[in-house]
Amino acid sequence: MQMSSLKKTSESKLDSTNYPVFSLGEVLTEAQKEFFEQKGFIQFKNFITKEKVAELLLESERIQEQWVKEGRKLINGVPIKYGKDITGKKIVQRFAFLNQFSEKFTEVLQDARLKALFGFIGAPDCRIGETEKDGLVFNHYINTETSNFTQMGWHTDALRDIFYGKKVMPMLNVGIHFDNSTVENGGLRLIPGTHNKGLATLLFRKPYYISHKPDKDEIGLNVEAGDLTVHDGRLWHRVAQSPFVGERSRRRVMYVPIITGSYQPRTAKSKPLFYQHFITLTDKPT
Repeated sequence: MQMSSLKKTSESKLDSTNYPVFSLGEVLTEAQKEFFEQKGFIQFKNFITKEKVAELLLESERIQEQWVKEGRKLINGVPIKYGKDITGKKIVQRFAFLNQFSEKFTEVLQDARLKALFGFIGAPDCRIGETEKDGLVFNHYINTETSNFTQMGWHTDALRDIFYGKKVMPMLNVGIHFDNSTVENGGLRLIPGTHNKGLATLLFRKPYYISHKPDKDEIGLNVEAGDLTVHDGRLWHRVAQSPFVGERSRRRVMYVPIITGSYQPRTAKSKPLFYQHFITLTDKPT
């Protein structure tokens, strides 16, 4: 996108039809840095190919079958969320640390272009959180009577630091999308610019996780399989439920954090954090 077009965008209110999209190389452009600094999110087209998307989906299904067969409950202390697909088959709807079970997913995290995203933070200790927080997360949203993952309420990703009395550290949440999805199908909703409004906004703009109401300032993103999105850890966002039921409502996306600060890996001996006990508390039987 040209700088003149970016300036016009920054001066007008964004919506799902007029936000800019970019291409990611091994170095960020000034236009990309400026947009992200102003809005707190960015979208890059065609980060991975449709063929790679299909390959990774097959790999996720392989790991899913393994976890269901083993009856796994936790990965490095993070609860696994199960549900049922449209056929009634038991599926994993939220994986954690998926990269530790697959060379194919690990290879994606080694893509040199991901390190370019460190430029959005600019700290010397930036790193991809492969062994920290929840590692590589894979979310599988589908709207059925037996699904346990159809939406996610308003939140910021910085809550974890606040909850444990720690300083809020710079963080990015990087998503790679595996399905074509327009705003009409629910999906990611963001409130641009809420990442730099101070602690009061971070803590009190919304009731964390229990509020699903649309916000007058939110925008939804139109994504295609293979697109990459990034949002600042302080940005308010939610995942809207699809108005459709069944196959048309399916949305799959993987997330990995880019983090700074002290190294805090999780291992098989790690226990669930307090708030993680609620991940599966309201799940329907599978």
